[in-house]
Amino acid sequence: MADAETTPLAEDLPAWRGRAARFEHELGRVVIGQTHAIRMLTIAILARGHVLLEGDVGVGKTTLLRCVARALGGPYERVEGTIDLRPSDLVYHASIGAEGRPRLDPGPVLRHGPDLAVFFFNEINRARPQVHALLLRLMAERSVTAFNTETDLPHLLVFADRNRMERDETFELPAAARDRFFMEISVTIPTDADARRRLIFDTRYHDADALVASVPPAILDYRALATIAARIQAAIHTSPHLETYLLAVWDAIRAPGSAGVALDGVDMERLVQGGASPRGLSYLVRAARVHAWLAGRDMALPEDVRAVFTETMAHRIFLNPIYERRGETLVRALCRQVFARVPVPA
Repeated sequence: MADAETTPLAEDLPAWRGRAARFEHELGRVVIGQTHAIRMLTIAILARGHVLLEGDVGVGKTTLLRCVARALGGPYERVEGTIDLRPSDLVYHASIGAEGRPRLDPGPVLRHGPDLAVFFFNEINRARPQVHALLLRLMAERSVTAFNTETDLPHLLVFADRNRMERDETFELPAAARDRFFMEISVTIPTDADARRRLIFDTRYHDADALVASVPPAILDYRALATIAARIQAAIHTSPHLETYLLAVWDAIRAPGSAGVALDGVDMERLVQGGASPRGLSYLVRAARVHAWLAGRDMALPEDVRAVFTETMAHRIFLNPIYERRGETLVRALCRQVFARVPVPA
């Protein structure tokens, strides 16, 4: 590994803000109509958080994550979620060697050792819960034990996507696994007419491999991200007023009826079953600080909290089963009403 003094580790935060702007520009140039998703991905990466993308078929989730992996540089591995995928398939590969004897080789998680930068799990909801359990440790501890050895993965970022249209032979992620994702980001069909036209008629956007290859590699040096993320968190302050505001928002999310929040046709005393944990709130603060830093400020404001709230917190709010069929719609409506009811500090 290169000496820290010869890598972007030695650069100051303003220089990294420029790198982040270039990162967003290059992604936006090849994955058009996804400005918001790209901004949320940038925030998650600069906070060292894992990301789950969800959306309909064919909206560009996989292409976007491949572009992100290239722009980060470093060793990259990708697995496809299938119903017959086993946890061991991530760790080792069994085969018959040239001499006719069984042999075990490192799988995608271990192939690059501690240098693994990006692990991309495509269609994660097609994999069984046993695979999700192994992924949970990877995300939580950035380490894995195999061949009687524990391997640390200090640079690891896990990206996954989920096809929310498919129901057959799929397995919903458990709450513990979803909570390990720093953000859940929706990728939707662009609303801009020009972007829609270009996606359909401009042949440049019909070749995903060429689009990915056109992204400059290693715009954000994966080796420096942990250090830069810590510097950003230390550089951005939160005021006592913002802290009081966040605690009030937290209370309103967990007990919306007591906070005077109302949704049509919903028993607010029974709506929220759990979630919005202290870990979730700490992730929210981390994301808000990065949002403030990208805006060139040294203090996080309520607008920073609102900008990242849905992607950081919505998947951590668990509803009573009687409301699950309308879960996504109700959670987003709940978040809007909470922000409308909780007064912003002067």
